[in-house]
Amino acid sequence: MSLDTDNPTPAHSIAATATQSTEARARLKSVLRLTGFRILGAAGVLWAVATLAFFAMRLVPGDPVDALLGGPGNNATEEVRQATRELNGLDRPLLVQYGAYLGKLVTGDLGDSYQLREPVAQVLGEQLGNTLVLAVLSLATAWVLALALALWSARGGKVATLVGNLLEVVSAAVPHFWLGSLLILVFSVSLQWLPATSGAPGVEGLVLPVLTLAIPLAGFLGQVMRESMLTAMNSPFAISSRARGESEVSLSLRHALRHAALPGIGLSGWAMGSLISGAVVVETVFARPGIGRTLLQSVLVRDVPVVLGVVVLVAAVYILVTLLSDLAERWADPRLRAA
Repeated sequence: MSLDTDNPTPAHSIAATATQSTEARARLKSVLRLTGFRILGAAGVLWAVATLAFFAMRLVPGDPVDALLGGPGNNATEEVRQATRELNGLDRPLLVQYGAYLGKLVTGDLGDSYQLREPVAQVLGEQLGNTLVLAVLSLATAWVLALALALWSARGGKVATLVGNLLEVVSAAVPHFWLGSLLILVFSVSLQWLPATSGAPGVEGLVLPVLTLAIPLAGFLGQVMRESMLTAMNSPFAISSRARGESEVSLSLRHALRHAALPGIGLSGWAMGSLISGAVVVETVFARPGIGRTLLQSVLVRDVPVVLGVVVLVAAVYILVTLLSDLAERWADPRLRAA
């Protein structure tokens, strides 16, 4: 009687299948646990942001009743002011107002704008698209500039590295309002190539706002990407590739570029939040409609529901983009997928 050692016995097959099933269940359980923790973390961040914004707005000088009555210059009598305060629940204790606000927030009700007399969700929905277009285009432009600068400085020798480092530090430190004003002065006033405001039809009105947001971000991303690229170009796999006759261009584009992009992918969530916050300045400088300009105008007139709505919406977008950038980083880096 001979034993066939090349083929596994049924017992071995059953054991292997059971082991694979156990590992799959363990991975699924790990993913579900991680997803649950992230959902709880996101809910906690949104609650903290909403709470801080609610109480911070109560510390801003002025009476929200003025916003309800048309502005600080209204001539409403004290009786009208008191009636307005009672109608909107502003006469209740602060903690009661806070509880009512959280209750509405859980159901997705952001309230009504004091100034516009429209639901806050509708007001923000009309402006969100403009800001997201600006932020996404700026992020893509910053990536292109950062990768190009990282490739050039990493392959150009010591002089290129020093020049690239200087450009990255300077651009990362430039304030948005100063850069935007400079771009308007050069390209709109002097050369008259591009419009100074974003109200112009076509893509011409987007060029200067996008560059204003992208250049400082490109400087920051470029610093991180260049260091990763230099490390990759001097790593053992790069030395082996050169020994096999692979050119420097092929090595940079096929291997080192991916390593340089990994930290940038991880920072994209933070970058998106930075771009949306920078949109407050850029949209004001270029007279562009959007969430940032709406936030600034609402703060000036103390339109509390709109301010709180913008803060919560930006926090939700930031959390979503951070999650997507984390997933993209795991997809791009096999070491993270195996973890």
